Amino acid sequence: MGTLLEVRNLKTHFFTEEGTVKAVDDISYDLNEGEFVAIVGESGCGKSVNALSIMRLVPNPPGRVVGGEIIFDGQDILKVDEREMRRIRGNRISMIFQEPMTSLNPVFTIGSQISESLRLHQNMDKRQALLRTLELMDQVGIPDGERRIRDYPHQFSGGMRQRVMIAMALSCNPRLIIADEPTTALDVTIQAQVLDLLKDVADQTGTAVILITHNLGIVARYASRVNVMYAGKMAEQGSAEDIYHNPRHPYTAGLLNSVPRMDLDQQDRLQTIEGLPPDLVRFPSGCYFNPRCSHTTDRCLQEAPSLVSVGDGHASACWEWEKLVPSSKKKAGKR
Repeated sequence: MGTLLEVRNLKTHFFTEEGTVKAVDDISYDLNEGEFVAIVGESGCGKSVNALSIMRLVPNPPGRVVGGEIIFDGQDILKVDEREMRRIRGNRISMIFQEPMTSLNPVFTIGSQISESLRLHQNMDKRQALLRTLELMDQVGIPDGERRIRDYPHQFSGGMRQRVMIAMALSCNPRLIIADEPTTALDVTIQAQVLDLLKDVADQTGTAVILITHNLGIVARYASRVNVMYAGKMAEQGSAEDIYHNPRHPYTAGLLNSVPRMDLDQQDRLQTIEGLPPDLVRFPSGCYFNPRCSHTTDRCLQEAPSLVSVGDGHASACWEWEKLVPSSKKKAGKR
């Protein structure tokens, strides 16, 4: 299983009257073929801007990728011209956006919107695109496709609209799907259905998936590896097992402690991460997380940590990572 995507030292900034917003600030990670990887963090940490950078959809002005590389299938897509990028976007790399109601065009039928990329990228005629559209609707669990293909987005529920978005993303058999908070507007039951569908389709087709979410509670079931972002930087990276059972950054531990646990005999009061994320124009000195961290030392106030290895395939950007107690030991101490 080879490497499909390598993001290296990516920097995406927005130039505003208030100053330069470093939305993505020197992040690196990779993705293997057929792998399901998650990027998690609070709202405003840079997750979606990272996705838009890969798709080359950052609005300019005011935003611009100012540094780094995005190597997709051996090619730096930051260096290709816009014509070539249009061949990649929607064809080899697809994206599922947060809110399907605002992503779908209200004046076109569902069928025309799913078939558009087929006719553009696959050179299908109208009949071929229609047959493939019906196959995709059936694949993603939209019943009575022959009738519903003529419906408009407002005639679909939120969960069904997201299934339409998944069908559109799958239409050209992409190598990579970026799912940007695909379940934000859905209730928990529909969330599980949509994510199960995305995981099943990825397993069947061999498509790699980047799942972007702020909800750590849904990640463990689907992702093999997790990247935790904070204030435009990578705070921690590792396997889902390491992140959940042995977090090595206070921010990751805080996110995990804020998730309700159904597997414990007695649920303590949920913990919160005090304070707010930093202003991305005026960062605090030292570690960006130090104003909210209970492990802060003098070094944390003066020096910004880099990602360092804390185990096999596990990295953390924290000076005090060795002082964090694995969650399994915490549970053992309570019982």
